Amino acid sequence: MNQQDKQLYSDQLFLSIILMVAGAHLCNDFIQSMLTATYPLFVEKYHLTFAQIGVISLVYQLTASILQPAIGFYTDKHPKPYLLPLGMVATTLGLCMLGLANHFYLLLLAAAFLGVGSSTFHPEASRVARNASAGRFGFAQSAFQVGGNLGSSLGPLLVSVIVLKYNRQENILWFVVVGVIAIVLLTRISAWSAHHLATNRHKRSVDLALPYDKYKTIFALLILSILIFSKYFYMASMSNYYSFYLIEKFALSKQSAVVFLFLFLACVALGTFIGGPIGDRIGRKYVIWFSILGAAPFTLALPYADLWGTAILSCLIGIIISSAFSAIVVYAQELIPGRIGLIAGLFFGLMFGMSGVAAAVLGRIADLTSLQIIFKFCSFLPLLGILTILLPDVERYKR
Repeated sequence: MNQQDKQLYSDQLFLSIILMVAGAHLCNDFIQSMLTATYPLFVEKYHLTFAQIGVISLVYQLTASILQPAIGFYTDKHPKPYLLPLGMVATTLGLCMLGLANHFYLLLLAAAFLGVGSSTFHPEASRVARNASAGRFGFAQSAFQVGGNLGSSLGPLLVSVIVLKYNRQENILWFVVVGVIAIVLLTRISAWSAHHLATNRHKRSVDLALPYDKYKTIFALLILSILIFSKYFYMASMSNYYSFYLIEKFALSKQSAVVFLFLFLACVALGTFIGGPIGDRIGRKYVIWFSILGAAPFTLALPYADLWGTAILSCLIGIIISSAFSAIVVYAQELIPGRIGLIAGLFFGLMFGMSGVAAAVLGRIADLTSLQIIFKFCSFLPLLGILTILLPDVERYKR
């Protein structure tokens, strides 16, 4: 085998790992999305208020967020590849509880297990994707993230066909097979990761010099956090309440509303895949700028559109606003070199935490006013994307 063939084989091997991690992310987020997709069933069956729905989301999002930075920080120094299948075990147990719960507090416990599984999965899986990227960090992060987005979009669609159509909570248990598949897949990925770490142990010393001084770095992280707030506060309104919004405003059935939610989440997956490679080519900052601020005209128009206008606008919003996350994560990893797990855990954790707080706050406001009010309020949030102008140009510094 000549040198060119060896390089080709190496690239194929890394691509196969990235695809496996993306597939595992699909399974993980497929299961995670079943929580929000089954909300209409639980509202009808257990007479839950929007505030209680928000609390379920809050418990899930907080358990999914608080542990992630700590796990990422620890595994930067002490990588633990086999945390991946263990995290999926927790997720699968949460799914079983979701199918069997018969009380609000048991739904909270199921949400907590799902959150713990998510917080264990994301930092280490993100590290594996980066290690397999051969320097194409934006592409690897996008491929990893789009797997999760595809899972998040497929979950509501299959829930509508298998669970909501028959109004049977126990049908959720059919999806345990997805968790088992993911455990097997993650065990193989963990074996590759352990071998990769052992083989490259001598290369693990990292130059931790920051591109900018401490204060400028902290300021940039603060701006990124505000952008995450604007993006995921808005996304929380869509992922948690979009189906209810359609039912309330257009009198859609539960099944039809969930199909519209699937279309939105599918567009989120498409936008995520596009964002990373474009960021590799033109720079992360420009992708962040366009993604958040560029969605504003469409979010502002959505509360005033008819049904099909709402569907079209939601698809455009999903594609545009979702392209930022991969760029934000890779931008932050370049801002603080050598802290892959910490940054992944911090920003995935911030994403989940912000989504949880938003779900609880918006649920309470919806109970006091209406869903149309919260959609009008959230439509202004992408305007915060103008703050991207304050971010330093990390790519230019590296050159």
